[in-house]
Amino acid sequence: MNTLLPIANQFSSGATEITPLGHGLINDTYLVTTPSCSFVLQRINRTVFPRPAQIMANLSVLIQHLAQKNGEPVKLKIPAILKTTANQPFYKDLTGDCWRALSFIDYTESIESVSTITDAEQAGFALGHFHRLISDLDPLLLHDTLPSFHIAPGYLKHYHQILVLSTQVKSAYCAEFIARNDHITDDLEAAKNQGLLSLRVIHGDPKLNNFLFDIHSHKIISIIDLDTVKPGLVHYDIGDCLRSCCHRSDPVRFDLEICAALLKSYLAEAGAFFTEQDYHYLFPAIRLIPFELGLRFYTDYLEGNRYFKVTAPEQNLQRAIEQFQLCASIIEQESAIRSLIINFNRQVNT
Repeated sequence: MNTLLPIANQFSSGATEITPLGHGLINDTYLVTTPSCSFVLQRINRTVFPRPAQIMANLSVLIQHLAQKNGEPVKLKIPAILKTTANQPFYKDLTGDCWRALSFIDYTESIESVSTITDAEQAGFALGHFHRLISDLDPLLLHDTLPSFHIAPGYLKHYHQILVLSTQVKSAYCAEFIARNDHITDDLEAAKNQGLLSLRVIHGDPKLNNFLFDIHSHKIISIIDLDTVKPGLVHYDIGDCLRSCCHRSDPVRFDLEICAALLKSYLAEAGAFFTEQDYHYLFPAIRLIPFELGLRFYTDYLEGNRYFKVTAPEQNLQRAIEQFQLCASIIEQESAIRSLIINFNRQVNT
């Protein structure tokens, strides 16, 4: 880690220890310890985020918006931007890589899987609270840092292009599942284009390990990894959060009990701005996100693992298969999931 000391010192001098932090698949993240404080150091993946200045500008807008909330309690801590000694929001090294520093929220932990109903309730509350706090933030004030992110029809088109060119060993299971369910890819985008769903500010990547639990109270007190905050559909967020929290293994399945707890807590917060169409498109969102992610994993495998970090050549293929199995479990439970949504809609609006 000695090679990182000069970079860490661009933000705060006297770093005594630098250790890897988290399990992110995109950016490289480290915890920097100094005699006076600790902070998070990240190398922004310039392949994924070619305009880091836009990411930092979005984060600044978000932080400022939350700071201006008058009379409304903000129950989530957002990491602060630590500027360089030259008063810049990020540092560009000699290779062209961009680094940024954020405040470290101490006495917290992230978890990789939901172990209790309370965990699910906390995740639902945190995402719903976040969405409610930013529901009055004009999405047009933010840059679209990932213009094609979550646009499933685009991922499907790219998959078909790569399928023709790839020399990797194909998966019959993945190919058949995609062909059988590719009609769902346009569900949310078509609704947006028809004016049925509104463009709002979203987190973009609210999987479970992007929530920080207080180690004492076991309540979520922060939401992190805000690079993907941008204009979008909140349905992408809630679908991804449910995908992450309700994913059970051995066998792979979608946990309906966790789904119910998370959705109930989410809608208790976000129901304040939800429309009837928002409720109507919740199930399509829950179904779409694991399909979309499986499509992305499988395409990346076919391309030679260019996007997602892997530790083995077929890791993205295995990830894709699991996401498709999760999607299949959701489809099998469609009636039960839709009933949950209808019941929660009634509870929130009576």
